[in-house]
Amino acid sequence: MKAIIPYSHQLLQEVIKPGDVAIDATCGNGNDALLLSKLVAENGRVFAFDIQQQAITRSREMLEQQNIKNVDLILDGHEHVQKYVHDTAVAGAIFNLGYLPKGDHSIVTTSDTTIEAIREISALLKKGGRIILVIYHGHPGGAEEKDNVLHFCQELNQKHYQVLQYQFINQVNQPPFIVAIEKLI
Repeated sequence: MKAIIPYSHQLLQEVIKPGDVAIDATCGNGNDALLLSKLVAENGRVFAFDIQQQAITRSREMLEQQNIKNVDLILDGHEHVQKYVHDTAVAGAIFNLGYLPKGDHSIVTTSDTTIEAIREISALLKKGGRIILVIYHGHPGGAEEKDNVLHFCQELNQKHYQVLQYQFINQVNQPPFIVAIEKLI
């Protein structure tokens, strides 16, 4: 069985092709933006969001070191995605919910903005496109976000979306898990 991060990446690799548009909804340190950049290739585009300048700066530095030019780093909340991405079909998106690794742990994602972002991105998804949520919930407020996001995803119309939950159940300390949403029509 694959660990959480490699499996989240596999789920994206299966649907994102060269020339596609992809979204990194929580760019953090830039690792997912780098992966998405390689998947969409030079003719594709990645929109990477974060509310922290520190995350944008770290991501920019890493992408510049790799000579990546197809990523737009956006200092804004993922709930505003449609201000920046419109009139285009999105092949895939990824979220890492929680806080910025090696950052301020008091700044966390919240269910209200995350659910709004899922709504906005799902409206942009092409048929077969996926939204991957890596849910880290072992921090203050994490359990509430996890519960609200799970409830929202469970209520998605099964004729329009299929939703997968992937997690290891014998690990301690509230390990992260994946929720994957795939657009059917």
